[in-house]
Amino acid sequence: MFTLGGELIARALKAQGVDVLYTLCGGHILPIYEGCLNNQIAVLDFRHEQAAAHAADAYARLKRSIGVAAVTAGPGVTDAVTGVANAYQARSPMILLGGAAPLKTKGMGALQEMPQIDMFKTFTKASFTIERTEDIPELMRYAFSTALSGRPGPVFIEVPFDILFNAIDDPGGFERVHIQPLEPEVGALTQIFELLRNAKKPVLIAGTQVYW
Repeated sequence: MFTLGGELIARALKAQGVDVLYTLCGGHILPIYEGCLNNQIAVLDFRHEQAAAHAADAYARLKRSIGVAAVTAGPGVTDAVTGVANAYQARSPMILLGGAAPLKTKGMGALQEMPQIDMFKTFTKASFTIERTEDIPELMRYAFSTALSGRPGPVFIEVPFDILFNAIDDPGGFERVHIQPLEPEVGALTQIFELLRNAKKPVLIAGTQVYW
């Protein structure tokens, strides 16, 4: 049995508990939409890619889970930059899937081709291209793990047109990525407790990571 790359991405999202994909429909990423519909993932179409990226950021904050947006190549990706940068500053776990020209035409000035990976490196935890359809399961797990671990943040995944449309042998099921939350040492907690208990006017200032 053969499976398209877009279907594999949708299965990975479903296994991670993703129930909605924010997007502005574009031809480079059509197989992802079909995969989402096959896996009962709602596809919410916006009128601007920036809004889709902000929605994924908001979803992550409200649900305390990973938010996902998908945009088409070139201008679609650049329009999502502000939303991703905002998620990076807010430390929201987010995945942005970006379409791209076929790998075989890379560097030849294909439709809407631009250096998307380099553009996102400064304000994501990871930015990479999926170069083989067979690598989708492993790289999606890596993306989820990176976005959710330590200090959460966004990950940009460039998925070329031919990778999404390529059909490979069905790899089977996907497993959810589980991250162990960061925890302080017991001794440090005891020390903090004693300081608070003995303080006359205690004030506790907690950072945003307490939320996650």
